[in-house]
Amino acid sequence: MQIQVVKSKIHRVKVTGADLNYIGSITIDEALLAASNIIEGEKVSIVNINNGERFDTYAIKGEKNSGIITLNGPAARKVQKDDIIIIISYATLEFEEAKTFKPWIIFPNENDNSLT
Repeated sequence: MQIQVVKSKIHRVKVTGADLNYIGSITIDEALLAASNIIEGEKVSIVNINNGERFDTYAIKGEKNSGIITLNGPAARKVQKDDIIIIISYATLEFEEAKTFKPWIIFPNENDNSLT
């Protein structure tokens, strides 16, 4: 039997922009992607702390150490600049493997989305 578990989580980052006219996705600072083990193109779930919205999109790489967190395309309607969000990705594992799996969970600085 296989189950889905949290693979990666970027806990509480500030949205720096929303670009309705972009094709779609979420742009995430490359340093945050690396620290959370999320790769470009990976499906991610977004949870908006400010308004309760939950939706899925995919990650694209933003400039390293820029703090960028921009929702693009239709997802831009679900957030506003300065909203606080959680970004989560999942993995499908065998049940026994899932029992010992340790996810990559990071807690960036909410003020500037830095890792320090």
